Amino acid sequence: MGTDKRERQRANKAAKQQQAARAETRQKGTRIGVIVVGAIVGVIGIAFIANTFVGGDDDASATTLPEATDDVGTDIADGAVFEATGEFVPDGCPSPDGSASKQQTFESAPPMCLDPEKEYSALVTTNKGEIEIQLDQAKAPATVNSFVFLARNHYFDDTTCHRIIPGFVVQCGDPSATGGGDPGYKFADELPAAGEYQIGSIAMANSGPDTNGSQFFIISGEDGAALPPSYSLFGEVTTGLDDTVVEMEAVGTASGSPSEPVDIESVVISTN
Repeated sequence: MGTDKRERQRANKAAKQQQAARAETRQKGTRIGVIVVGAIVGVIGIAFIANTFVGGDDDASATTLPEATDDVGTDIADGAVFEATGEFVPDGCPSPDGSASKQQTFESAPPMCLDPEKEYSALVTTNKGEIEIQLDQAKAPATVNSFVFLARNHYFDDTTCHRIIPGFVVQCGDPSATGGGDPGYKFADELPAAGEYQIGSIAMANSGPDTNGSQFFIISGEDGAALPPSYSLFGEVTTGLDDTVVEMEAVGTASGSPSEPVDIESVVISTN
């Protein structure tokens, strides 16, 4: 009987050891599982946080400021917002940073590139000095849009003012300097009321109704201010009228052919 009792005790002890070993194994497995799950949750959490602040293609809130492509602008879905001006530029419109390549022929009129919340002005640098022009988007949106579009494509750079008549007008904007040049498109008139022209006004030259292209003129005298309202009025000279325009007009002739070259070196558009 004593022997049987000792055998039973040894058997019970062995069984308890096996149970303890199995329990420890299960515990280890649980700990590893928790670590693995914890790691997965950590990775998912990091990814979620990154997606929340950086944004993804399917995140509607991320479409406002995707990754910047350069120091000037930030690409967005259908255009760009340029940090220097805060100006949104739709597809098909030149950037306001001056980076567009020079272009003087276009297949069609431009899309609307203007920001309706901004005012536009132009700094025209000539070999006779500088002229600042305040552009009137409210009065002539299509005309100002075309002028800004052409200027930002450097269309007017290194062109010659081909027609200057003292007391009348200084006419520019034709790269061919013949009076027959245009950008390859025409757009409709935006005519003023009678009597709106004044010395310093900027208007579009044309060859008839709705034939506006790129040629424009500065009214430099009373004869110009007396023109009938047949030319789209889109701005006025704010500085340079008493010096630069006078210098330009001084080389004009009664026939209109300048006695010496009057060149536009650049036209730079600004907003405020």
